[in-house]
Amino acid sequence: MNVNDTTSAAVLEQLRRRPAGERRILFTGATIVTMDPDLGVIDRGDLLVEGDTITAVGPGLSAGDAVVVDATGTILSPGFVDTHRHAWEAQLRRIMPDVDDLGGYVMSTLAGYATVYRPEDMYTGTKLAALTAIDSGITTMLDFSHNSRTREHSDAAIEALRDTGIRGVHASMGPHFGDWDRQWPGDLTRIKDQYFSSDDQLLTLRLAALATDEIAGPALAYGLELACVAKDLGIGVSVDAVFGTSSSQAVLHWAKDGILSPDVTLIHATGLTPQAWKAMGETGTTVALAPTSDAQIGLETAIPAVDEALSVGIRPGLSIDVEVALASDMFTQMRALHAIQRMRAVNAAYDTTQQPQRITTHDVLDFATLQGARTNGLAAITGSLTPGKKADLLVIQAEDLNNMPLNDPIGTVVLGSDARNISAVLINGEPRKWNGHVLDVDLSALRREVHTSREYVLNTPAA
Repeated sequence: MNVNDTTSAAVLEQLRRRPAGERRILFTGATIVTMDPDLGVIDRGDLLVEGDTITAVGPGLSAGDAVVVDATGTILSPGFVDTHRHAWEAQLRRIMPDVDDLGGYVMSTLAGYATVYRPEDMYTGTKLAALTAIDSGITTMLDFSHNSRTREHSDAAIEALRDTGIRGVHASMGPHFGDWDRQWPGDLTRIKDQYFSSDDQLLTLRLAALATDEIAGPALAYGLELACVAKDLGIGVSVDAVFGTSSSQAVLHWAKDGILSPDVTLIHATGLTPQAWKAMGETGTTVALAPTSDAQIGLETAIPAVDEALSVGIRPGLSIDVEVALASDMFTQMRALHAIQRMRAVNAAYDTTQQPQRITTHDVLDFATLQGARTNGLAAITGSLTPGKKADLLVIQAEDLNNMPLNDPIGTVVLGSDARNISAVLINGEPRKWNGHVLDVDLSALRREVHTSREYVLNTPAA
């Protein structure tokens, strides 16, 4: 992509003059990391977007009446997929960077700050998280929205996703602590009818739950009753706080009850027993790892369970989790997991004859794109630059100071790049970041909104 400001602005103007459904964009001359097993990496390739869909990938594509974007010196990559983030907390980001343990997070955030959130605070936090995600190349984000105190709180979170233009998954759950209307999960029927009536839209709906009743009681714990709610609505399930002996026992109960499947995602999955992992693998249950959350907060074993997942045939998705204590971007998750797993593999082999398998940069990029899409139930829609999928893609500058010269494109995406190298982000064919800037955002107004919300939350006594 030509990084000249005038040219970039002119190209964007050409694109936006055309109605979205009639738009044709041809990216030329790029290194294309498709993450499609059959297409691989294409050197000096072209990619054609028509409307909201990728229609062709390969060398020497015909332009026709398409707007041509010279992508020489760039990498085209699928957008990253975040499989689990508590987006409403974003105005509290890094408020506890050295949190000691899960209990410290739960009591300060879920039993404290969460209880005073108004619908407008839900909107502000979720919007800030989604825009930050777009800026760092995350085109799909599952918002595990576990502060749905009223129907208005749920509406605000959904509307924030909609207003940012991200491919959003609203995973709805009631709060852990404090007063709330007890409208969940019954309100999911209204939510689906009001916001998710079409199968062809940017936003999708899931039911969110906890693994056990240890933290917040039985009403929020996954089991037969919540599984029936999800089945009746035809939506997937995301289960958080899956770790340790009690969660292992819960997994075996779910398997026995027939409520594990590819439509169910178990989040974290640290410290589970081999028997639980066997049940998960046999049922095709998906897993969302949170590499920095597990390691930094110290969840159960504190080791991301990538080896355990791979051993039973599960290729996991990756997630951000809580910005109150963690980084906001997928580059950090990929690098953390890559380093931790390889450290464990080498350590296991030290002074022994073992030869444990080490994951690769291709593995972690696969987890952050195609497997994340599968985990979110969106594998047919996004996660790879495959003709027929929606145009969720990144343009990454390969000749920037920190990336040049381009020797290995996947290694450059995973180990070399960050948000500053992402010159453009398309979601559903629509430019959401261009020439290094997130589009259609009044940063001054957003900053005022975020600070106002933060001051309210911090200065209001917990309910």
